[in-house]
Amino acid sequence: MAAPGGGCLRRVLAQFPNYIFPRIDKRTSVFPCLGNTALSIRHYAAAKTAKKSSKDAKQKTSEAEQEKKKNTYRRKLASKPVDDVYLTWLYKRPVYEAEVAVDMLKKFQQLDFTYPKQHVYANLMLDMALEKKKKVDQFVSTILLPYPFVNEINKVMVFTENAEEIKIAEENGAAFAGGIELIQQILDDEISADFYIAVPEIITKLLPLKNKIRRKFPKASRNSLGRDIPKMLELFKAGHEYMVEEENCIETRIATLDMPNEQIVANLDAIIKDVCTYKPLSYGPFVQRLVIRSSTSEGLKLNLEPFLPKVEEAETEDVKEKEAAS
Repeated sequence: MAAPGGGCLRRVLAQFPNYIFPRIDKRTSVFPCLGNTALSIRHYAAAKTAKKSSKDAKQKTSEAEQEKKKNTYRRKLASKPVDDVYLTWLYKRPVYEAEVAVDMLKKFQQLDFTYPKQHVYANLMLDMALEKKKKVDQFVSTILLPYPFVNEINKVMVFTENAEEIKIAEENGAAFAGGIELIQQILDDEISADFYIAVPEIITKLLPLKNKIRRKFPKASRNSLGRDIPKMLELFKAGHEYMVEEENCIETRIATLDMPNEQIVANLDAIIKDVCTYKPLSYGPFVQRLVIRSSTSEGLKLNLEPFLPKVEEAETEDVKEKEAAS
């Protein structure tokens, strides 16, 4: 039952003109004549419920409608565009064969009147996961491309204390060759090189250089630590270096745009094959996505299948190597 209003209460009290009412409590007034009826006095206003902004509600509604329309259009439209002008968000990103993509990059250059000898880049996204929570460590690699596109020869420094090996290094094109006497000159920035190689006997004496040359410090895993000095010099003088960045991404130059298509594709294939050696094939494809572009063009996604090594091929090569070793 709702509490009586002011006018109703006056009519009720008028029926008891001689009754002396007790003192009224600030919070609750109890009138004996009204039995158990209690009149509550509220000294504050009720809290207002926060109303949602109509602007926010409209925005959410419009976003939901747009997303619904996108999904509807995506279901209704064909899987491939019928011409060169279309809304990209309505379709999946097209995947090209390597030869077709290289042709497209060359056409982009002609239409945009950009430099014809600009570099071609490859972006590779890798799956670094191994068993359980283990991952492939980030790595740096140097390979000899089938079709080199850089004319400059890298400066290579050879560390050895053997006089005969120093002579061999100099005859095979080493920029510097010597022992521990080179360490202080490197620390003082008097000499430097693009790559550093060493023989195993001297490696412990080179530890003061570790923080100076960092990732270029000679390592067996990078083929920069060994006894075959001519072979190491051949690799690093003309070698192409690439590395894993941002945990699982490789971005590297593979050619110049004026090179023949087959040479560009061959260089790309060589890099991908080398990358795949850093993870066993039993864990699945190492390279998950491949995009190529030129210095001034958009990226084109490529079909990976022709470049990835097959498990059967790898097993056959392992058997041949074991038979040769035995």
